Amino acid sequence: MANQIKMAVRDSILTLYDRGMPQRRIARELGINRETVSRHIRGAHSNPPNPAIVPIGKPGRRSECEPYRTVIEAGLETGLTAQRLFQDLRVDHGFSGGCDSVKRYVRHLTAGQPERVYRMECEPGAEAQVDFGLGAPVLVDGRKRRTLVFRIVLSHSRKAYSEAVRHQTTEEFIRCLENAFRYFGGVPRMLVIDNLRAERSRGRPRN
Repeated sequence: MANQIKMAVRDSILTLYDRGMPQRRIARELGINRETVSRHIRGAHSNPPNPAIVPIGKPGRRSECEPYRTVIEAGLETGLTAQRLFQDLRVDHGFSGGCDSVKRYVRHLTAGQPERVYRMECEPGAEAQVDFGLGAPVLVDGRKRRTLVFRIVLSHSRKAYSEAVRHQTTEEFIRCLENAFRYFGGVPRMLVIDNLRAERSRGRPRN
């Protein structure tokens, strides 16, 4: 579970950064330390490839993504990331290649194109986004224990509420929601939940 959370946080950081969001805002949106954001970005971009000369595959070898070019281009038009395209290709089209292959192919297709910025429009009180992320460790009985951070953001105003918990259970999730609604002074019409694993017996961080 801890490794899954780490990967989810890393992917979220890189996705938001690639879309042009400042590091300070990424840290605020995900409820994590700014230094954590910087570390992941430095690690992913320490040796960035030159998009003008990115190879699609080995010399003389056709990319595994080429048969899906139309699908990939359509996905890019709607704002999908390479990670999401890879998942859709695997599930919907039986793609057998790796995620890095899709990322290289996407870089090749988008080389020289200006980066798009997608703005999400939402009416006040209509929607809130909910997720859990990895929090800072705390000392409990002299031992470091990992924490999770409940995060809810109002889609219109971007006003947010965060709360650290030890376990991602259904009971903790409901309690955090109730605390957030008290903090906001109201309840949105719809909740958008991102890959939530709030269960009674699962979703607990490793000590």
